Amino acid sequence: MNDTRRAPEPTVQQLFDLTGRVALVTGGCGHLGTAICRALAEAGATVVVTSRDAERAREFARTLPQVGAAPHVGIALDHMQPDSLAASFQDAVSAAGAVDILVNNGHAANAADWTSVSAAEFSRQLDNATGYFVLSKLLRDHAVERQVPANIVLVGSMYGIVGSYPDAYAGICSASPVAYQALKGSIIQMTRHLAVYWAPDRVRVNCVSPGPFPGPNAPAEMIERLTAKSPMGRMGRPAELKGAIVFLASHASSYVTGQNLIVDGGWTAW
Repeated sequence: MNDTRRAPEPTVQQLFDLTGRVALVTGGCGHLGTAICRALAEAGATVVVTSRDAERAREFARTLPQVGAAPHVGIALDHMQPDSLAASFQDAVSAAGAVDILVNNGHAANAADWTSVSAAEFSRQLDNATGYFVLSKLLRDHAVERQVPANIVLVGSMYGIVGSYPDAYAGICSASPVAYQALKGSIIQMTRHLAVYWAPDRVRVNCVSPGPFPGPNAPAEMIERLTAKSPMGRMGRPAELKGAIVFLASHASSYVTGQNLIVDGGWTAW
């Protein structure tokens, strides 16, 4: 076993510093994606923002803070079209020179709950996980070819760990979709599987699972009911994911792989 005890001890600032690294974020223009992109940019990374709409991605990339010399870029990428992902990943490499960090955040939603979801809709929801896997493998292969380490962060959910409360949604909107919960549970397990197989390649794979982070159009009454279920008595704010993302994407988590970091205000601690 290699003895690393004599290696110089890095400072905290060095551990969290992403200067010189390139991070690709799927769904980078979305509710959580914008905060994720800002976090990585603020830590020094060059960010490749992706969206199905290339111009939207480019416009948002131009708003990101720039710490390093390389500009942020935006490209078109649809993780629900697996046959297109190799070309999209190569677009990211061509635009930024390389990719060191992947955050699989994009999500194609379907609001149908267990009472109405069709078999085709259920299967389509699980295609999100297929896209996550294909992109993760593309980054792993890219890192192995370059003979460098890489980090992958998958975005799960508290609803991949626990069931939802039916009374939080009753009479307001559809229940939290069963296909969504099946998807997020599979993403958490895929994290573990890929982490152990890719550890020898120096590719770390972790998951961050947000709790209740409702978007701006969420029904007020639903938010009130969810707030009553939260130990902290409030909903999460997108900026509260920034620290977790930078931790998992940086050397600060250099001995962490296969883990699911839950950011839920204590929801799953009940």
